[in-house]
Amino acid sequence: MKKVLTIVPFAMSPDNLALRQQQLQGLQFGPDLQFEYRSVKAGPVNYSSHHDFVLADASIFEAGCRAQDEGFAAVCIDTMSDSGVAALRSVLDIPVFGPGKVAMLTALMLGDKFSILTMASRWKPLYKKALDELGMHHKCASVRAIEVSPDNQGLLSGKEEEVFPLLQAAAMKAIEIDGADVIILGSTTMHQAHGYLQSRLPVPVINPGPLSYKIAEAALALGHSHSRTAYPRPMHARLDMLTAMMAAAQKSLG
Repeated sequence: MKKVLTIVPFAMSPDNLALRQQQLQGLQFGPDLQFEYRSVKAGPVNYSSHHDFVLADASIFEAGCRAQDEGFAAVCIDTMSDSGVAALRSVLDIPVFGPGKVAMLTALMLGDKFSILTMASRWKPLYKKALDELGMHHKCASVRAIEVSPDNQGLLSGKEEEVFPLLQAAAMKAIEIDGADVIILGSTTMHQAHGYLQSRLPVPVINPGPLSYKIAEAALALGHSHSRTAYPRPMHARLDMLTAMMAAAQKSLG
């Protein structure tokens, strides 16, 4: 049995963690692949500034830095910011994937330009970060926000009648006005809207979390992992220091 560790970027209850696990529903994997979800010990409340990105990198890195020793075959990060991916690749030989770059690169295999749907404009720096790193601003038709407060714990549960039509309207503007050929859901917290949108929009809709899981499955089947040239090992790893920092943060937050 091959295990894939999926790291959730917020500390949360088992019930809220189960909402994240619903991303696996409807996906078919081989019988020898199993996904395990783990939330960070402490981290940012939201992802709307560079302050949050630093905390996210540290907390996700700590949550997965020993994944290989724990017997995991791959790691997936459950946030479009791809926080912690580069750091984890520097200390792990197993493949590590984040949904942000996976979604954007896949979008360009399905169309010429993509638009990102997001809950709030405050999340836009998150996408700029990924677009900067990929050099893909010219391929992003737009980032459309519906200006509804995101809920990183309860996700979209109970908000379907309010949120789903707003997402559809924003997506149609992205297609008809901005010229998007593909729509990307801007957060793994929006996965519950995927089926609704895909059945109503005339272009492909990418659900980033599940896509990253299938990419991880393919990488394992083909024996692929990241380049050690691109992600060199640290000369002096300080993982114990990182663990102590996160344990202290967890204790301070109660």
